[in-house]
Amino acid sequence: MIKREHYISKIRPFYDSDLIKIVTGIRRSGKSVIMKQIMEELEKSNKKCLFIDFEIRKNRKEISNADILISYVEKQIKDEKLYVFLDEVQNVDGWNEACRTLRLKNCSIFITGSNSKLLSREFTKELSGRYISFEVRPFIYKEAKEYANQLKRNYSPADYLVWGGFPASIEYESLDSLKTYLSDLNDTIIYNDLENRYNIRKKDIFERVVDYVLVCNSRKISARSIYDYMKSQHVTVSIPTIIKYISYLEEAYVIKNVSLYSSKSKSKLNYYYKIYDEDVSFNSLRASENRYDLTHNLENIIYNELIYRDYEVTVFNNNGKEIDFRVSKNGKTYLVQVAYSVVEEKAYKREFSAFDKLDNSIKKIIITNDDIDYSTSTVEHIKFKDFLLLDDLI
Repeated sequence: MIKREHYISKIRPFYDSDLIKIVTGIRRSGKSVIMKQIMEELEKSNKKCLFIDFEIRKNRKEISNADILISYVEKQIKDEKLYVFLDEVQNVDGWNEACRTLRLKNCSIFITGSNSKLLSREFTKELSGRYISFEVRPFIYKEAKEYANQLKRNYSPADYLVWGGFPASIEYESLDSLKTYLSDLNDTIIYNDLENRYNIRKKDIFERVVDYVLVCNSRKISARSIYDYMKSQHVTVSIPTIIKYISYLEEAYVIKNVSLYSSKSKSKLNYYYKIYDEDVSFNSLRASENRYDLTHNLENIIYNELIYRDYEVTVFNNNGKEIDFRVSKNGKTYLVQVAYSVVEEKAYKREFSAFDKLDNSIKKIIITNDDIDYSTSTVEHIKFKDFLLLDDLI
């Protein structure tokens, strides 16, 4: 497995902190691997580490509650600091109490938890500000390519455009095996985890709403638009219920929503947003007859890459013309338009006209899957395959 230095470098300054380090994110994004890589790094510096994986039945049986866990760890603490890694800690009854107690001992606590039982909102509720969290996401393309090279396999931008970057998905050589893995993962994350956690009774309606949301990646969406669609399909579901279902997907790291930035008010408008899937495989799994939605997947991937590169991302409204992303970092702001292709004159005019009447104080960029350079004197064109290998927009 590749070393994910991008994430480890953010956690490293907190190795000795008494804050509980939570490595969070969607299921199978590589949280446990990162924990083990941190432990290996500490052990190379002769630090004493303890790793307990609570997905292992023996560990769950022997260390079933907070008191047993506290006692077990305390026996390992000597004069030197102990670095404690608790994987899938939600399987311990009273895990939050154990973590709050152990952080006051001579040890540094790192935990991961399943998205079905340890969601983002639980951190504040259960740990009361005594933590710092780090979200791990599926591979960006450079990581997927590096891992594929490690496996002596090819994973092209076209592969990534359809099947995304869940780490284990790179390991499958046949398309059937890949689809089976991703389909099982999809069912576990979205249906099994969430339906069980929230005790959803009308599972068929929940699944209809979820399928609609995940197919609508990179599009404008609202509870009202979903309600109208469901009504047209003779599905009865209320707007408050739809809002609740969307919040479940957000809490489980399945989707992100991006709000509108108004050029007039110079601020975010939270009543309008677009949805992006955590991984484009969620869309592709729902495609019929292999007609994959490459246009919207491409925009979704660019969003995921920008977030990985630590940009603040909003949608930009240029007097009624939508620019896909307004991105900011380190005091610099860029406007980024995304299109699958601008080969056709109609598409070229539509995409480039989104920048009309904007001054040149903000750099303008368009990203497409075309091989020809369409840069102008005011707009830089970046080819999708080149963008995937960049470290930054510049």
